[in-house]
Amino acid sequence: MQIQQFYDKGLAHASYAVRCGRQVAIIDPGRDPQPYYDFADEHEADIIAVIETHPHADFVSSHLEIAEETEATIYCSKLVGAKYPHKPFDDGDRISLGNVELHAINTPGHSPDSISILLLDELAQSRAVFTGDTLFVGDVGRPDLREEEAVGGHRREALAAQLYHSTRTRLMTLPGATRVYPAHGPGSLCGKTTSPDLDSTIAKELKTNYALQPMSQEEFIKVLLEDQPFVPKYFGHDVKLNKQGAPSFEDSIRAVPHPSSAAALQPGVLIIDSRPAAKFRAGHLPGAINLQDGGKFETWLGSVVGPNEPFYLLADSQIALDTVVRKTAKIGYEGNIKGALLAPLSLPATAPIVDVEAVRQHPEAFTIVDIRNRTEAKVPVFENALLIPLPELRERAHEIPTDKPVLIHCAGGYRSAAGASIVQTALPGVEVLDLGEAITEFQKQAVH
Repeated sequence: MQIQQFYDKGLAHASYAVRCGRQVAIIDPGRDPQPYYDFADEHEADIIAVIETHPHADFVSSHLEIAEETEATIYCSKLVGAKYPHKPFDDGDRISLGNVELHAINTPGHSPDSISILLLDELAQSRAVFTGDTLFVGDVGRPDLREEEAVGGHRREALAAQLYHSTRTRLMTLPGATRVYPAHGPGSLCGKTTSPDLDSTIAKELKTNYALQPMSQEEFIKVLLEDQPFVPKYFGHDVKLNKQGAPSFEDSIRAVPHPSSAAALQPGVLIIDSRPAAKFRAGHLPGAINLQDGGKFETWLGSVVGPNEPFYLLADSQIALDTVVRKTAKIGYEGNIKGALLAPLSLPATAPIVDVEAVRQHPEAFTIVDIRNRTEAKVPVFENALLIPLPELRERAHEIPTDKPVLIHCAGGYRSAAGASIVQTALPGVEVLDLGEAITEFQKQAVH
């Protein structure tokens, strides 16, 4: 018996293959099915089952594509209301995989339809539990992602109460040696304090996980709902898409239009420029937003751009362009791409360079906008800075006073490049400066 973890660092997403002999079950697959096919081929095994612990909000799953390609059966809770062919997988249901079994445990709370999957060996001993977004290493899943009517209209307090019971009565009662394999790791927006470790044990979580410590249900709800991160714009869209089942990953990518860099772009359509900030500042198309390709490109794309907004996607090489198109497809936005193209060689608009010394000497000479998240901004870097988190900036840029040059900062420089480009478009004629990576110097001073 073998458990293989596949980890997508950009989305902080962990998926799994469980192999026993020549049979494989895939748990919570990402959008690209190829790694799972490769695993099965390497071991001369067949994928017979694909299990979804719940309809994911932060990435698009390839469960339907894998099932259509391999004739595997998809398993999920009957509570999902899945629109694709599947077998219900709830309390008491089990899947035989060689000489081991996978048992369904209903563990609602992160979502009303969440399940965990208990792996029992040939001696019926508990070996591992795949907890989806119910239990993470050092955290539990957030219960506030299903409040919109489009995704069920479930109140966060009610789901948090369900999560209290799921952890206490279903997971915390498992043998301490049971390995814990969650669907997410550090940086995921499906939790708030996730550990850098990518797996754990029940015993370790009972000892170290804040959410599993002795407390009343009321205390649990209060602690859990405090300081949850923002909800990206794309989350509800992905829940609905995962309930239906997404089309083929490679076919969807091939369908993206690729106009030449000399092509005229349709006026009024958003432009996402994924080049490095220095190249963007040296020249860019008017109105473009600088979302640099980096570790969290897909998360920020789905936080700044709405699921129904078309956009052009620019990069500075064919390899870079292919990369960002594939990342866009991981959150189900490939159909929004009006055109993926190389940045033109001649770009008219430039961005001013910030005088860091002038900011240090006279910060009052600038309107300073802090675009960090609210939890980060509890420790201010500049007095009297205006807090507008990046995911809200396109909608709220008009709130920024324009009587002084506007200075944008975040925590490390990545988000401020995007923020400055958004504000420059929203406030034409105003000098907008990106403090960039220089923010780290000011943060050190703020601490001391």
